[in-house]
Amino acid sequence: MSSLPAILPSSAFRKELARRGGATAARCYQCATCSAVCELATDGAPFPRRQMLLAQWGLEDQVMADPAVWLCHQCNDCTERCPRDARPGDVLQGVRAMAVEKLAFPGALGGLVGRAATTWPLLLAVPILFWLALLAGTGHFTLPSEFHAYEQIVPHVLIYSVFFPVAGWVVLASWVSGRRFWSMLGGTSPRSGSFLGNLIPVLGEISTHKRFRSCGIARPRFAGHFLLLWGFVGAAVTSGLLIVGIYLQKLPMPLALSHPYKILGNVSAVLLVVGGVLLVVNRLGDRVKAGSSTAFDTYFLALVALVIVTGVLSEVARLTLSTEFAFAVYVTHLGVVLSLFITVPYSKFAHLLYRPLAMVHQRMVEAADSTRQ
Repeated sequence: MSSLPAILPSSAFRKELARRGGATAARCYQCATCSAVCELATDGAPFPRRQMLLAQWGLEDQVMADPAVWLCHQCNDCTERCPRDARPGDVLQGVRAMAVEKLAFPGALGGLVGRAATTWPLLLAVPILFWLALLAGTGHFTLPSEFHAYEQIVPHVLIYSVFFPVAGWVVLASWVSGRRFWSMLGGTSPRSGSFLGNLIPVLGEISTHKRFRSCGIARPRFAGHFLLLWGFVGAAVTSGLLIVGIYLQKLPMPLALSHPYKILGNVSAVLLVVGGVLLVVNRLGDRVKAGSSTAFDTYFLALVALVIVTGVLSEVARLTLSTEFAFAVYVTHLGVVLSLFITVPYSKFAHLLYRPLAMVHQRMVEAADSTRQ
């Protein structure tokens, strides 16, 4: 006689999920309204009814390994129509935050960001103090009498010596966490097909935010997310072009406002500002449409807002304000950007890692299912 699989509920998981805004899972009575109204759920793998049951039971391993947790874009159509106000969108949001922390490498950094309600002063202050100490220790704390470019205060080589190693660390941490997640997903269903062949169309979906456009209640979030994504892409491309301009093209710095690289950077800044404002306004609006805010979400949004504000203010200060004020703003900007970089694998930026992997996995599972039929 074959043995029955063991079901091991975790009360610790339920308590932690409740702390992260998912206590309403207990109200669910499995009517399946949520799965019926979700525009993103497929007939073969509807959600979030099943995931709500797993969360209720405290079946941590099963719900963490369920790709539907990441296929959910928190449209909140389910939350609006739930007759029990169980708020499935908020519950799955909490599960995602817990998954980011569980998969984090190293776990201590994941826990630090996951508990941003109490650790946010540390997450912000340490990078800023690091830059102040680095500038003082390398003899770059004296302000120039005639200021026209930030390189006079913070040489490019100093910036590269910090951000290149940090970028390498982020890639390593993301690779380890991504491998863990991919392995975890692989234990749920057989997959078939090429990873790269399925990744390309997934990246196309993400770049156009195709699934966000399918949302009903939360569709206003589409514009904010879309603009913010391409604002960061534009900023990253601009940074790469500036390195080319400085060391290969030997362009004089700072660039004129009419230079193409400068135009791209400023357009990217506009996208970031407009996208950030839209997301903040949405977050402060209707709780059903926006979903509940947790410290994990609020810290990330506040950090993005600080990067945008200090970045724009640095440019304005360089052109119009005192050297002392420009220095203070620029060092703050460098510290905030460093905090954003370091926390990429542990914050909501990690969605850019786990969601595409879940989407690729789902495509490969569907390919395997069609092969067996």
